[in-house]
Amino acid sequence: MKKYLLFTVFISGLTSLAVEMAASRLMGNYFGSSNLVWASIIGLILIYLTVGYFIGGSWADRSPRYGTLYRILAWAGLSVAVIPAISRPVLRWAADAFDAMQLGVLFGSFVAVMILFVIPIILLGTSSPFAIRLAIQNNNEAGRISGKIYAISTLGSFIGTFIPVLLLIPTVGTYRTFLIHGAVLLVFALIGLKLEDGWKALLPLSWMPIVVIILFFTMNIGRDKNSVGMIYETESAYNYIQVLEQDGFHMLRLNDGQGVHSMYHPTIYNYAGPWEQVLVAPFFNPAPVEVAGINSMAIVGLAAGTTARQAIKVYPNISIDGFEIDPEIVKVGNTYFGMNLPQLHVFVQDGRWGLAHSGRKYQVISVDAYRPPYIPWHLTTREFFQTVHDHLTEDGVMVINIGRAPDDRRLINSLASTIRTDFASIHVMDLPGTFNSILFASVKPTNAENLAANFDQLLASGNTDPLLLETMNVTLGNLQKDPPEAQVFTDDLAPVEGLTNNMILKFLLAGDVEMLQ
Repeated sequence: MKKYLLFTVFISGLTSLAVEMAASRLMGNYFGSSNLVWASIIGLILIYLTVGYFIGGSWADRSPRYGTLYRILAWAGLSVAVIPAISRPVLRWAADAFDAMQLGVLFGSFVAVMILFVIPIILLGTSSPFAIRLAIQNNNEAGRISGKIYAISTLGSFIGTFIPVLLLIPTVGTYRTFLIHGAVLLVFALIGLKLEDGWKALLPLSWMPIVVIILFFTMNIGRDKNSVGMIYETESAYNYIQVLEQDGFHMLRLNDGQGVHSMYHPTIYNYAGPWEQVLVAPFFNPAPVEVAGINSMAIVGLAAGTTARQAIKVYPNISIDGFEIDPEIVKVGNTYFGMNLPQLHVFVQDGRWGLAHSGRKYQVISVDAYRPPYIPWHLTTREFFQTVHDHLTEDGVMVINIGRAPDDRRLINSLASTIRTDFASIHVMDLPGTFNSILFASVKPTNAENLAANFDQLLASGNTDPLLLETMNVTLGNLQKDPPEAQVFTDDLAPVEGLTNNMILKFLLAGDVEMLQ
């Protein structure tokens, strides 16, 4: 039993971290994956574990029996397995609240789901102090045995960190990940109970595996959300992915669904979004800039390839390198968004790493790797923009999509100040009807007059693609003043999430939520 006890501690540690990682995905699908969400999940789970340690120590002193521990872990396994079934109605309620921006309902549903983790995590927390109490027979060995048990538990937690993310969630989804981990813990708990107390001890708990089996085969895993027009959903190691179809348009939504990452229509190319603004970038250079001379582009944050498809339509000689970290999004792009284009070369890599290791230089580099409303911090620093600068041609231009509030441009100002350290000129336009601003940064000095001159020249030529002309016209009509100086972001200090959180909080407190509708 002592050897099996150590194995039990390993399984318990594995399950506790696996549940935490699965919880982050479960919550992220509905509430996003910002630092605030992560901090809430980690902080509350640590509180639950703390309570479990306290209860486990006292419980072990009152009933220092192997059978007691294994009964506790059996209940823990069952409670982990039923989390998806109980949480699903609440989470669908949260999804509807998020779409309608009902913040009170949204906060309430977040709290309700986190309460679901109270029982399983507290019960899991009892295992280590309980195991120490059972294993120590001689006080002279207390330190060595305690160290061994915590080491084994931590090793299990280490492995439990990777199993959900790398194996189970991409393969069977979040819900069945909970079911599998709960079932594994339940099985080993019942085996331990049988070894200690015999078959008769299992009879009162024999219904537990039946419940888990029924859930595994009967729970409807599909349709996590009731989104209007949803034609496809899946989970990857990085995202919960939805494809919606509305009026012939396909739209890609990720995780909480606040933001459309890609759009597609077989015959329409202008979506009045940030994607087509990338097409304007070369024309900040002195006129005349010839369409036929634009032949290279990189897209950091390819998603399902909207910008690439638009660029290939406008620039007949272009070759595009697209960097997208999520292979499932690439598959979705090929299936639903017409992304399988011969001029597009897709690299399934982190955008910063992929660009840094690219041997090419580009006339245009687009950076649009949002997880709305956040930009990944490592794509906002001076070191990253130095990499971008180094991979641009002499007439190259970078384009970055930035979020803002109606009266709060601090993030734009900081990014502009950061980019200025390496680029000669910057230009900012506000995308009409959105909270997006597009920043253009050129390697050599440029000005808005160049854009106007190129627009006149292309308009007069008579053979320019209307998509390009329409987009340039929108850009010219919405250019903003040069942003003032602000904090420069570096790899050492880039508080972009804190700045974004503060911007969102001020926006919400101002009562402007209805503007998001």
